[in-house]
Amino acid sequence: MADNELTFWDHLEVLRRVLFRILGVWFALAVVYFIAMPYLFDKVILAPCHNDFVFYGLLRKIGEAFHLEGDFFSETFSLRLININLAAPFFVHMSTAFWMSVVTATPYLFYEVWKFIRPALYPNERRGVRKALLLGTVMFFLGVLLGYFMVYPLTLRFLSTYQLSATIETQLSLNSYISNFMMLVLCMGLAFELPLVTWLLSLLGVVHKGMLRKYRRHAIVLIVIAAAVITPTGDPFTLAVVAIPLWLLYEMSVGMIKEKKED
Repeated sequence: MADNELTFWDHLEVLRRVLFRILGVWFALAVVYFIAMPYLFDKVILAPCHNDFVFYGLLRKIGEAFHLEGDFFSETFSLRLININLAAPFFVHMSTAFWMSVVTATPYLFYEVWKFIRPALYPNERRGVRKALLLGTVMFFLGVLLGYFMVYPLTLRFLSTYQLSATIETQLSLNSYISNFMMLVLCMGLAFELPLVTWLLSLLGVVHKGMLRKYRRHAIVLIVIAAAVITPTGDPFTLAVVAIPLWLLYEMSVGMIKEKKED
């Protein structure tokens, strides 16, 4: 291996340069997003607040095709946010720009991780780790897209229209909207890392294919419960939108790992 002659301090110096490059990319992207944020905020961040959002149009078409009469498939939806904190718009501007830079810099982060650990790997290990990092990047963005286009809009529509009492008027604040938006979209991105995490755990001997198969029914029940919590709308369509991808992730995890080797 080419880097066997490096000392411990040499490795720390290499790691320091890697961290500085990652932070530099994050900062540069954050500046770009900060400048473009007024446009991005209206067209991307607040898009689920408007009735012409692409997923709402899809719901209306599904309702018309299958003659579904539920509110989610027929009613128009529009939401206006309020701000009650003087400094909130500025801090939301900064935090959203940084959050978007972190999300979009994920491929570069994985690339730097790959460059750092590659010299210490054997050729057969390099192929496996390269595939894992590539799969992790693709799955993360698939989860982010699903969270943005489906999961968050469904959650937003349900929670913003939920009525505990007719005398209570719901007004959604800017901080509440942004915190839930970032948390839910990012959580969906991380949830799609399940196959990669399972694969890594299998390499450590923590899980194996037989274990996942044995507890498949338990996992499906937990997935349905988690989907019901994320989108508590009560109709099977919105439940399936979240539950089916999570179930497919579980089955992908089962397919990726090997059987437990006998001693």
